[in-house]
Amino acid sequence: MATPFTVYKLIVLYMLQNSRESLTNSQISEFILEHEYTNYFHLQQAVSELVESELVEKQTISNSSYYRLTEDGKNTLSYFENQLSEDIKKEVREYLKKNGCETPTQILMPADYYINTQGGYAVRCQLIERNTSLIDLNIAAPNLEAAKAMCRRWPDKCQDIFGKIMEELL
Repeated sequence: MATPFTVYKLIVLYMLQNSRESLTNSQISEFILEHEYTNYFHLQQAVSELVESELVEKQTISNSSYYRLTEDGKNTLSYFENQLSEDIKKEVREYLKKNGCETPTQILMPADYYINTQGGYAVRCQLIERNTSLIDLNIAAPNLEAAKAMCRRWPDKCQDIFGKIMEELL
């Protein structure tokens, strides 16, 4: 029988395996806390250990942490998945379905600005589908206001921009 702390880790791995996209820290926390499996601090410790052991990969975009399962995480889960009850697995699948996390066509459109090595502003814009980067664009911005505006507009314009780039290159 697995220890409770191990079960928390297995739940996170199972959630990530059954979502076709990266999950945010908020999504994972919402599920675990809503079902009262553990408290927030134990969950964050479990997630942190999964990242440190490279079973889960963490990406931070615009102050949100996104997690995805690594190959080592998939292999580990395949060995220990039987330690999760069928009830827990069912609750995970229902949560993911209810929240649209299992949808294979979810598209992420993160954009964030930063100060580059020359002290100016730059914007990183991405278009990610099914954990695959379709475009990863770094653009110099003339000032902070422009950088913020570019980040705001990216979600509305990214697919058109991607289409135009592909049209020009193909």
